[in-house]
Amino acid sequence: FAGILISIASIIVIFKLTETNLTWSAISQAKPEMLLIAFILHALFWLLWAFRLKLLFSFLKQEISMGYALETTLASMFLAAITPSSAGGEPLRVKMLVDKGASIGSASAVILAERLLDAVFFISALPIFMFLSGFSAKLGRDVGIIFFVSLVLFIAVLYIGVKKPERADALVEKLYPVLKKFFRAKKAEKICHYITKELRMFVDAARELANNSFNQIMTVTLLTAAIWIFEFLVPSAVLMAFAQSPFILFSITSQLIIVLLSLVPITPGSSGIAEASMLYLYSRFVTAYAVGILVGIWRGITYFSTLIVGFIVTAKVLKTKY
Repeated sequence: FAGILISIASIIVIFKLTETNLTWSAISQAKPEMLLIAFILHALFWLLWAFRLKLLFSFLKQEISMGYALETTLASMFLAAITPSSAGGEPLRVKMLVDKGASIGSASAVILAERLLDAVFFISALPIFMFLSGFSAKLGRDVGIIFFVSLVLFIAVLYIGVKKPERADALVEKLYPVLKKFFRAKKAEKICHYITKELRMFVDAARELANNSFNQIMTVTLLTAAIWIFEFLVPSAVLMAFAQSPFILFSITSQLIIVLLSLVPITPGSSGIAEASMLYLYSRFVTAYAVGILVGIWRGITYFSTLIVGFIVTAKVLKTKY
C-alpha cells in the first residue's frame, strides 16, 4: 500500500505540474491498439525473463517447466515491487528453485547470474545509447560511473570468492564464536557446517555456469538484451498511442538511467523515484502535457500490472504449495 500510495501521489503531482487540461483532452483521443501493444511488450518482458531463468537452471543439468519458471518470475516480481531496491524478488526465486530440487547454493548462483547479466547489459548499453542518441544528461553519467565502480568491486569480490573458496570458509569459522552466543555449541557448529556446504555448492554452480560454451553464454546475453529492450520500448508505444513521436533512442537511454536510479533502496518498488526521474528526463524531449500521461500510463503498465498479476500468482502459490 505504501508503494501504491507514493506512486499515485507522485503521478497526481506530475499531472498538476504539467498542462492538466490538455492532458485530459489527449487521454480521450488515445489509440487503444497502441496501448495494447505497450502492455504486450511488458508481458514479453515477463515471458522472456521466465525463459532465461529456465535456461540458466538447465545449464546446471536441472529442469523446470516454462509454466513454473513464469510462476516463479511473476511471484518474485510482486515481492520486488513491494520492497526497496527490488530486493524481495531474489530470495523468493531461490526458494522456488530449491523447491524443485536445487540446493540453496546452486539456486543462488543461478539468481546471481541473472543479476550479473542485467548489470553487464546496463553498464554496456548506457554509454552506447547515450552516444547513439546524443542525449546528454549529467545525471546519467554520474549514475553510470557509480554503478560501474560498484559492479567492478562486486565482480572482484565474487571472483576472489569463487577462485579461493577457502577464504569463505575462514569467514564462516569467524562466525562460529558469534553463533555460540545465541545457540549451543553443537547447534552453532551444525549451522556453520551447513553454511560452508551451501557456499561450496554455490562456488561449484558458479564455476559450472561460467564454464558453459560461448554459444550458451551469448544466448543468455542476447536474451537479457531482448528482455530489457522490450521493456524499454513501452514508453515509446505509449507516446505513439497519443500521436507523439516515439523518441526510441532518447527513451531507451532515459529508461536505462531510471533503472539504475531505481536501485537506490529508499521506497517500495522505487515509487516516487521512478516517477520523478521519468518527469526530469522525459521533459527534455516530450511536450509538457504528454509527460503527465506518459508517466501515469507507463507506471500503470509496468508497475501496477505487475502488482496485480504478481499478487494473484503469489496467492496461488501460497494456497497450493505453502
